[in-house]
Amino acid sequence: MSEKKINPMLKSLLELGPIVLFFIGYLKLRDQTFTIRGTDYDGFILVTAGFIPLIVLSTFFLWRLTGHASKMQIATVVLVTVFGGLSVWLNDDRFFKMKPTMIYLLFGGVLGFGLLRGKSYLKYVMEEVLPMEDAGWMILTKRVTAFFVGLAALNEIIWRTQSTDTWVYFKTFGLTAGVFVFFMTQSGLFSKYAIEKEDA
Repeated sequence: MSEKKINPMLKSLLELGPIVLFFIGYLKLRDQTFTIRGTDYDGFILVTAGFIPLIVLSTFFLWRLTGHASKMQIATVVLVTVFGGLSVWLNDDRFFKMKPTMIYLLFGGVLGFGLLRGKSYLKYVMEEVLPMEDAGWMILTKRVTAFFVGLAALNEIIWRTQSTDTWVYFKTFGLTAGVFVFFMTQSGLFSKYAIEKEDA
């Protein structure tokens, strides 16, 4: 089933909205403690609890509007729900901080498994928007796999050695900027192996 086109601004709002709201909520509540049924929860845990339904709803609306939900989107929602839910349930922010590690290891592991089979699973996800020769896809997949593993390691280092403030800034801006810069640096590869599509 092909993906339906929707307003790019609406798509960006649904994709980035939950992350932006998480960041704003954290800045407002980070120094506060809330007592719920005799248990004290800090602002980070409360914001995490709010982030879970936000990411679920935004993904649901994206699916309803476009008729499509990628495996990456579904995996992200599942991991956010599981690790975010554990953080709230156990009142322990470490689980939610580990979530990006698990996401990047999952994606990197899947791509790496495909490489071992001589296939580029990345091609199946991005082929429609980025037509390239098979050789280009294999090179890009190797680079993306290494990049994801590197991000997983970096997330572990940041949350285990730095303050929660630093980790939130890293998650909100650092990871997003890192992915953007990485793909910008692949422009030479895209140009070298691009397949020109002729208009009908």
